[in-house]
Amino acid sequence: MPVYQIALPVPKRQTYMYTSDQCLHDGVRVQVPFAGRSLIGIVMGQASDTEHRDITLKNVDRVLDTRPLFTPLMLSLCQWLSQYYQHPIGDVLFTCLPAALRKDNPSEPGPVEVVSLAVDIDTARQQTARAPKQRTLVEMLSQGGRRVQDVRDLLTSAIKRAMLDKAIIKVESQPYTPEQDWQANLRLGEKPHANAEQALAISAITSQLGRFGVFLLEGVTGSGKTEVYLQAIEEVLLQGQQVLVLVPEIGLTPQTVLRFSQRFGSRIGVLHSGLSDNERLRVWQQSRDGEIGLIIGTRSAIFTPMQTPGLIIVDEEHDLSYKQQDGLRYHARDYAAKRAKQENIPLVLGSATPSLETLQNALSNRYQHLILSHRAGNARPPTQHLMDIREQPLRVGIAAGMTQRIRQHLERGNQVLLFINRRGYAPAYVCHQCGHVESCRRCDKPYTVHRQLNKLQCHHCASARPIPKTCNQCHQDAMFGVGVGTEQLEQGLNTLFPERKVLRLDSDTVKGKGKLSSQLDKVNQPEYQLLVGTQILSKGHHFPRVTLVVVLDADGALFSGDFRASEHLAQLVTQLAGRAGRAEQPGEMWLQTHNPGHPLLQDLTNNGYQHFARYALLERKHAHLPPFTYQALLRAEATHASLPHAFLSRCREMLNEMLQSSAASLQIIGPLPSLMEKRQGKYRMQLLLQSSQRSTLHRLLSPLLLQLENVPEARKVRWSVDVDPQDFT
Repeated sequence: MPVYQIALPVPKRQTYMYTSDQCLHDGVRVQVPFAGRSLIGIVMGQASDTEHRDITLKNVDRVLDTRPLFTPLMLSLCQWLSQYYQHPIGDVLFTCLPAALRKDNPSEPGPVEVVSLAVDIDTARQQTARAPKQRTLVEMLSQGGRRVQDVRDLLTSAIKRAMLDKAIIKVESQPYTPEQDWQANLRLGEKPHANAEQALAISAITSQLGRFGVFLLEGVTGSGKTEVYLQAIEEVLLQGQQVLVLVPEIGLTPQTVLRFSQRFGSRIGVLHSGLSDNERLRVWQQSRDGEIGLIIGTRSAIFTPMQTPGLIIVDEEHDLSYKQQDGLRYHARDYAAKRAKQENIPLVLGSATPSLETLQNALSNRYQHLILSHRAGNARPPTQHLMDIREQPLRVGIAAGMTQRIRQHLERGNQVLLFINRRGYAPAYVCHQCGHVESCRRCDKPYTVHRQLNKLQCHHCASARPIPKTCNQCHQDAMFGVGVGTEQLEQGLNTLFPERKVLRLDSDTVKGKGKLSSQLDKVNQPEYQLLVGTQILSKGHHFPRVTLVVVLDADGALFSGDFRASEHLAQLVTQLAGRAGRAEQPGEMWLQTHNPGHPLLQDLTNNGYQHFARYALLERKHAHLPPFTYQALLRAEATHASLPHAFLSRCREMLNEMLQSSAASLQIIGPLPSLMEKRQGKYRMQLLLQSSQRSTLHRLLSPLLLQLENVPEARKVRWSVDVDPQDFT
């Protein structure tokens, strides 16, 4: 019997050999025995005779698919992911699959319900003459039967029951067959006239269709980047090819889908973590079978197969949410570039604040740089200012002078957005008598006070407890919250401006399916004039009535141990400023700070993000930091602080031995405690590897990781490797 290499979802960097009495295609799922249990694996190919000579092998128990789930191209991309991110191939393959297919669920859709007319069209029209909604459905079905799921909005349970009772329609179960007629359902809406910069960008992208190329679309906030996407997508769809659009957050998905559906009128596949496993599987199947032309999703949507790929777009490419922080630590933007090259299609990376890695690729001509320097229409860019709050009285974090400015904007009927990146009532709960701070023992961090929920909560491990009325140390009734969070700011604004309605948007107020979308809909309702929120409010939303944005505390990132902190602060500030003055009214932004003379804040407010980013690149070059060097981070954690240190010290010793026997140049930093040393009861340390050559880094990492699997110290810790790390906490 032939022998096959099977990739299994286990933490070993290898495949396993099994025999089968069937001919297996690469990319199908099989069920196999492994270490006393049954696992699902992916066929990677036949093994050579020399690989399994004199070895007794087990048989494949069951073949789960009639056709491969991975094309040869997608398999090669998964192998690249495994090699580049130094992650076991089996885990990579299962990460790329929808969650429903990681079990033994069928990969092909089951029978579908089809609704059609049970009488002739004239009779159906006569019977529904006094029922407009039923008549609309009749007219739709006059062209032929439709899948029930495609007419769900019209075929409500009440209408379905009424029309079945009158025998106007019939519902039958039919075998699934792909419907590749999405192009026939394309209904192109009116498109605005593109300005000169937009027209040049659209022309550059569409001229590259059918060939690989990467474009950085750097456009100031409100410059019409989405319109460039729409007009480029239109050309691709008219050619019968599919488009994949990535957005960073679930919150951006509804408004993006709405705008795209209004323009194209065709079915759009939506993929994000808020959907059920079956819903995501259905979109995956539709995209693979060519039933939909446009797919919009968050990070993991980049793995969605397309029958006729034509274009990939990554919106807000700088956003940190594109980097997976556990398991397979891939970056969706970087994988998109690799996939576009393999598919031989263009990739568009859009942002008002591009990451320094992407910007450097554009400045060095690896990517084509497209710039939108003006806001669309008559909107003017917001002015940015610093407010020195030293020695100023603060009320719920707002300086007295800022209160007056907020009042001026409110009296003109405009909206004001106040940003503070701390949810809850207060970030610490302290005893005024003895100074005791209520802290999470698992993380050694202060609890955050949540007054409305009457609890203290750790935002790192989610542990919670009721708010104590007295101090646990001195037993005095002198506990109070220190600092300001969104909850306290909301209450304070209700006191300062009792005649105005306040809307708070943070992860506490948008929990639940559809909650964020409904909250965002409220933003544009006239009764809400004061908007309070965290980073949710900075993510590319269009708030036409906002004319003032206030950042309550701009100092937090100025003294971080993370070398990327200044870049992230500059991006956040610029994105927040972009929420102001997007319509006819001019906008302004104020940053409250105790460090008004700080070079970063001065450069950002006076010269803008473009100048800051180019200067930051110069700093990175002189400091030998990414994107001019390449990094990998080895992390280790354990319940005892000595164990991660011992493991990473052993890693360093092994690397030094490798370096002595080679001419490679590698900088090794650590072992050092993580920026957050203790989390969820585990002590955390890290070892940073840095090289000016990416190939050198990978040449040393691959054998190191294979050896580490057999090191005794490795069994006492939980460890991982992060290639191109973005977060050092």
